[in-house]
Amino acid sequence: MHSYRPAPVLAALGVCSEDEQLYRALLARPESTATDLTPYVGWPANRVGRHLRSLLSLGLASRTPGRPARYVPAVPEAAVELLALRKQAAIVEARLGAATLTAEFRQPDAFTVIRGAEAIAQRLYQAQQCARDEVLVLDQLLVSPRHGVTCRTIYDMATLSSPADLAAARSSGCRILRDIPLKLVVVDRRTALLPTGAEVVIELGPSSLLDALLRLFDLLWQQASPLSPAGCDGPLTSEDQQLLSLAAAGLTDQAIARRLGVAQRTVERRMQRILRALDATTRFQAGLRAGQQGLLV
Repeated sequence: MHSYRPAPVLAALGVCSEDEQLYRALLARPESTATDLTPYVGWPANRVGRHLRSLLSLGLASRTPGRPARYVPAVPEAAVELLALRKQAAIVEARLGAATLTAEFRQPDAFTVIRGAEAIAQRLYQAQQCARDEVLVLDQLLVSPRHGVTCRTIYDMATLSSPADLAAARSSGCRILRDIPLKLVVVDRRTALLPTGAEVVIELGPSSLLDALLRLFDLLWQQASPLSPAGCDGPLTSEDQQLLSLAAAGLTDQAIARRLGVAQRTVERRMQRILRALDATTRFQAGLRAGQQGLLV
């Protein structure tokens, strides 16, 4: 009797190790019956039958008509793609559920007090990593949010006291203003982190106070002066920078073409020119290099 135990690879997609073991046994012996598989995996018949039913429900196998029933493994590429799509759908459903729970947890104008430097740093990092669309920052140093999330930062002139600070702000396309009245981080216009002391931060959810803070940020953004990226005479034109910024935000070529009022073919041709100009092989790599050179708008 041979025990078939390859290293599991499908656990991340919700497939238990025994289901995967039987699936891989079926890949080696397609159109096997349950009886055929029993000595191959070294399990009793009822256990083989239970996991065969699991493979059918997961889409990893199908059953032929007639008696005795024979089982055919799904093509691995197609099976993994289906499992991944199911996993993504479950994540979306969980996020929607989280929004419902948040609405139940927070009453209008409710807030949470966070105390201690470590707890504050952890919450700031967590908030920006959970951002989906946009992070707004007033005079607050942050680690860059994840790729595809827009970050708009306004620094107080007094904060950028050294050439290094100024260069870093310029490269990230920030704006600068004199005498900013407060520090603030807003994630996706739904969560605000408002420092009120050396080691005290107020976290606000959707509320009239958050609406007022958003209006304040928008007003300050209009008043603030852009810090033009250094080296504007670089390899990209202003149109190239705009296109690459839209691509970095996650827009498709079709969406970018609609936004810019040009043909999709034009977007694709310009993107190829941008890749060559930045000596990049992928759009992600081009976005990284453009960001490092302060070329994104």
